Amino acid sequence: MTFANIEIKEATTKEDRKVFVKLLWDIYEDDPNWVPPLIMERLDAIDEKKNPFFEHAEVKFWIAYKDGKPVGRISAQIDELVEKYHGIKTGHYGYFDCIDDQDVANALFTIACKWLKQNGMVEVIGPFNLSINEETGMLVDGFDTPPRLLMGHARPYFEKLVNGSGFKKVKDTWAYTLDISKPILPPVIQKLVDRAVEKGQVKFRPINMNKYEEELKIILDIFNDAWIENWKYIPFTEAELDHAVKELKMIIREDFTYIAEIDGVPQAMMVTLPNINEIIRDLDGKLFPFGIFKLLWRLKISPSFKTVRVPLMGVRKEYQNSRLSGIMSFGLFEACRQTATAVGCEEAELSWVLEENTRLSKLLETIGCVKYKTYRLYQKDL
Repeated sequence: MTFANIEIKEATTKEDRKVFVKLLWDIYEDDPNWVPPLIMERLDAIDEKKNPFFEHAEVKFWIAYKDGKPVGRISAQIDELVEKYHGIKTGHYGYFDCIDDQDVANALFTIACKWLKQNGMVEVIGPFNLSINEETGMLVDGFDTPPRLLMGHARPYFEKLVNGSGFKKVKDTWAYTLDISKPILPPVIQKLVDRAVEKGQVKFRPINMNKYEEELKIILDIFNDAWIENWKYIPFTEAELDHAVKELKMIIREDFTYIAEIDGVPQAMMVTLPNINEIIRDLDGKLFPFGIFKLLWRLKISPSFKTVRVPLMGVRKEYQNSRLSGIMSFGLFEACRQTATAVGCEEAELSWVLEENTRLSKLLETIGCVKYKTYRLYQKDL
């Protein structure tokens, strides 16, 4: 489809998908805080045969060309689980990256919205790359630092382009940063945690890597239970659970991931991951021939990362309004902090947090977290 001098081409072939991924190198070439993603990993994420998201969703990918050169991209998704869990025909868009040209942005959004409307959707919300359980929202504040693992980056002008295409803000999510080089719990809270442990009310333990798959499924089950009532949340399917377990195995650390138990039953968890973005910045997206060895060395043999990210944490609904909820949360924070600093880590990102989740925001601020990035989600009626 052509809009004036802009051609929009659907990315269907393997070569198209490579252009779709590698377009980022042109969009962000002069951005010192952009981290080149691993090309192989990004291609796998949009591969129908490798990402179980496609088992319950239909996705289209498009590339915009101007004067024969790729200058923008976008995806559109119809996830059958959205209507199942939320009762509305909402389509999603994602992977929006574009030169500073409103005509190009308009062309991309026009074709994405047209396809969604033709397939019965009544509204579109995004960006999701590809679902709410992956990269969510567009960065609108906090451009001066690199993105952490599994978090997106953007150019400041993207917001103008999205608004100019008729979208409006529907929700913000926040990322918090925390100095973990020193104890984070106020003394009175540390005493409460210690007392609960001494009395046997709560037990904190690292995961057992000898039971890795079992442990990760416990963690993701707690996550599904804890977050199911959140805005637009979609639980992991069984296939997605299995996929996540396999994907995380390379980077997850036994000493960074803790479970809180009550009477021997897992009721809360926290996953802290090395910030892979910190150690792949100089690989330029390439794992071969030598990138894979550099990655493994920096990650496993001689850890060189100073930053971590907490992408998963949660307390089962049964305990969320109880005194033990805070004790488990604070205890998990401190347990993960101690083990991360033991290998030289200095800073953590805790993300993402919905803007209306005042309970979690207050908890994070209690331990010294500072909001430093804002990711925005947009909506448009079709």
